[in-house]
Amino acid sequence: MEKKLVAQSGKPGEYTRESPYAITTPNGIQCRICPHNCLLPEGSVGKCLTHLARDGKLLTTAYGNPCAVHADPIEKKPLYHFLPGTKAFSIATAGCNFTCLNCQNAEISQKGPENTDNVVLFPENVVEAAIHSGCRSIAYTYSEPVAFYEYMLDTARIARSHGIKNLMISNGFINQPPLRELCKYLDAANIDLKAFSNKIYAELSGGRLNPVLNTLKILRDEGVWVEITNLVIPGVTDDLTMIREMCEWLVKNGFADTPLHFSRFHPMFKMPDVPLTPVGVLNDAREIAMHAGIRFVYIGNVRGTNAENTFCPSCKKIIVEREGFRVGARHMNGDRCSFCGEGIAGIWE
Repeated sequence: MEKKLVAQSGKPGEYTRESPYAITTPNGIQCRICPHNCLLPEGSVGKCLTHLARDGKLLTTAYGNPCAVHADPIEKKPLYHFLPGTKAFSIATAGCNFTCLNCQNAEISQKGPENTDNVVLFPENVVEAAIHSGCRSIAYTYSEPVAFYEYMLDTARIARSHGIKNLMISNGFINQPPLRELCKYLDAANIDLKAFSNKIYAELSGGRLNPVLNTLKILRDEGVWVEITNLVIPGVTDDLTMIREMCEWLVKNGFADTPLHFSRFHPMFKMPDVPLTPVGVLNDAREIAMHAGIRFVYIGNVRGTNAENTFCPSCKKIIVEREGFRVGARHMNGDRCSFCGEGIAGIWE
């Protein structure tokens, strides 16, 4: 994809760049990056707040202007079976193609780049900073990387040429052509599978379930390492029958070895009065997942739980110990359990 920086908006680090995923219609430009397929009359902005129609083109304002830049433990993403104990250089711009009621980063995800404090960091600068920071990967995270797709893709391409891994932490709401193009440079992804219900997706996030399921299949088929997060929200996504159906679908569709992270809800954004997820519900969800045949099931946002650790699915011994984002003892020989020799799915070295 050729880089075209077509304008500068006037503030440092805020640029527009033409996007290739668009078609011209009599009623405006249609963005084809995500399944919203926003139809944009001249001068209007899409649901993601980062793509606009101007002069008959689809432009992105989320390019070279991240509002969040950190070096994080890769476990924070969370990715537990991909280069454990390493650091991921993590970036985000403003914007998101979802409007989640429980968003934990609403101060950046529900704003456009013109309304956040940004720094100038173009793709080649991101890769240089990642190398300088001793990070083995770059994570596109915090807000929604589909909203800064062009910036992510160009950075990922350069990172790949320098031996730096690329990680997408995403809601998975993206169309097939841009996803397959990204997969040429993507090494791992954590996809937030918010619920196994179109109704809940619409009410909670303004999205749909099936495009996310299709994303999981494409990532798997393209050889990208995948982990899945399911946030268990009391009264919303904590229905154990729905969780069972989700887990059975995952196993049936080839995701039995895909780590599944059940994450504890904390009151956020537009859901301040919803209580914390009871730990017992998280434990029940984990038991359901393992009974369905998912081999690696974790509980997140609960300190001190044994379910942070990786257990060998064969001998049942702990083979990777964790406390929060810190990795402790590892009992593995390469990608195998050092106790019984069972192969453990993941990218370990």
